[in-house]
Amino acid sequence: MPAPRPRGHVGTRPPTYDAEPTALPAADPDDLDDLVADTVLDGARYGACTLRAVSVRGDSARYRGEPRRDALLTARFGAGDHALLLVAMATGARATPGAHRAAAEACQWIGRAVGRSHARLVEDIRDGRRGDLKSGLHRLTDRSLGKLRASASEQGVDPEEYAASLRCLLLSADPACRTRVFFGVGPGGLFRLREGEWQDIEPRAADIKGEPVVGFGSPPSETPEGDRLTMDLGIPTPPSPYEPAPEPPREPFRFRTSVARPGDTLLMCSSGLAEPLRGEPELGEYLAERWSRPEPPGLAAFLADSQVRVKGYADDRTAAAVWEA
Repeated sequence: MPAPRPRGHVGTRPPTYDAEPTALPAADPDDLDDLVADTVLDGARYGACTLRAVSVRGDSARYRGEPRRDALLTARFGAGDHALLLVAMATGARATPGAHRAAAEACQWIGRAVGRSHARLVEDIRDGRRGDLKSGLHRLTDRSLGKLRASASEQGVDPEEYAASLRCLLLSADPACRTRVFFGVGPGGLFRLREGEWQDIEPRAADIKGEPVVGFGSPPSETPEGDRLTMDLGIPTPPSPYEPAPEPPREPFRFRTSVARPGDTLLMCSSGLAEPLRGEPELGEYLAERWSRPEPPGLAAFLADSQVRVKGYADDRTAAAVWEA
């Protein structure tokens, strides 16, 4: 059966904005490195998997001449069957001037951390050491986001504004290893397309075990047995001079390992794609038909598929999909 013809949008009505970019972001002639391309596209084939990755500026930002808040990093560390592939994506805080820079920094920090630890990570993935992977990646994520907050302080920027969600995927280049590792902090989507049906495998907050990322969560108020850890006498406690003031609760660390089957497609994406996938069934049906073909799409076809528009959803879209041979 032939694949469905490419479509510009799904739903009963077309989106309000134009389908193509309208306005470019303002440029500073003394800081041209700060410019962000409208679209980034990448791909590779290693072992049993084919990777496609894309980050596209949303319709709203295209219309208003704002930079893409999403950042995307794809990298290979090592060589041969011992190589490790990393896909990292981040989304800067909405309505903040440095959102695109914060997202890019988050990807760079986690990329450096993973790259320096890639030999150990590869062995843990191949040997199925899930506990070691989770604790190790938790530490790397904690340090990376901590450096982002330190960068905000150095710039004199509010860390709440110079912040980003972060989602990562690790793939072994070993053809015999089909373990795929997801980790990160913040909203988005993790989906698996199996036998033509989408499965939402995003780790839920109730499923997440262990401590939240430092600065990105709060400790429990009681033990598992129900005992209160502190007694509240209604007396305000002054902040300790030796400890920083407590910060508001944040998103917990998210982690999941998935063993792929031949024919699976694993999709990790930012909220810009996850929300319309969950909110508009027609988009999921269309992508399931397009991505259930025997061969993975080429780069141009993947780009076209990933930016099929839905009215009411105009944010940046960043997605990485892995097809299993």
